[in-house]
Amino acid sequence: QVQLVESGGGLVQAGGSLRLSCVASGRTFNQYIMAWFRQAPGKEREFVAVIGDITYITYYTDSVKGRFTISRDNAKNTLYLQMNSLRPEDTAIYYCAATGAIYCRTNRCGQMDEYPYWGQGIQITVSS
Repeated sequence: QVQLVESGGGLVQAGGSLRLSCVASGRTFNQYIMAWFRQAPGKEREFVAVIGDITYITYYTDSVKGRFTISRDNAKNTLYLQMNSLRPEDTAIYYCAATGAIYCRTNRCGQMDEYPYWGQGIQITVSS
């Protein structure tokens, strides 16, 4: 089991930047594939980015490529999402999620049902 706690959310103007953090409990953080999802008002939760456990390979949804960067610090049990050039359409609740490779049906591992562990979510609001 792992518990995930996000931080770093808030209100930012369009074009601005924010960095989200997700701290994981437990001593096996480096064994988890970690991802960020988001859910905008009235929409379904969607995949944003993922980073591998050993290879650190990353995948991004097309709408954030070149603007967002996912990274991890295994020594600190922490996942990050650096968000630059933010747009109003990035407004959403952002969720940190963790899984083991056994749950992933593809290398991208971008489906909600592939992740058994979730944070509580954190609000990001981008004003125009």
